Amino acid sequence: MQAHEIRPSMPKKARKRVGRGNGSNGTYSGKGMKGQKARTGGGVRPGFEGGQNPLIKGLPMLRGFINPFRTSYQVVNVGQLAELGVAVVTPELLAQRGLIRHANKPLKVLGDGALSGAISVRATKFSASAKAKIEAAGGTAQEG
Repeated sequence: MQAHEIRPSMPKKARKRVGRGNGSNGTYSGKGMKGQKARTGGGVRPGFEGGQNPLIKGLPMLRGFINPFRTSYQVVNVGQLAELGVAVVTPELLAQRGLIRHANKPLKVLGDGALSGAISVRATKFSASAKAKIEAAGGTAQEG
């Protein structure tokens, strides 16, 4: 047997072309008799329940406002930076150690915890207490 000799086991049947005149497949073409669903463009929208109040209307609405321009910061505390035991802290290092998820997203350092030694920290933002603690320990807080 050659590749050009292969034939399908069942013969192929042409698709039934409905709505091409009375001689073809009946007058209604599989749409039943008259009515909204038999018309061109007919039918009702999803969720329509015949004029009865739809189920979705009975559910509570989402309230409030979500600002699409809000900047969400990844947060790290000063106490967590002290536990790292390194002199220079960058977002790349924090992502590598698993304290933040993404090195390229904004990072904010908060002032919870204590510092024992001087460290240099690079972050997008610092809280006032975090900046004061880092500088009091002899380190630098570099924004940007």
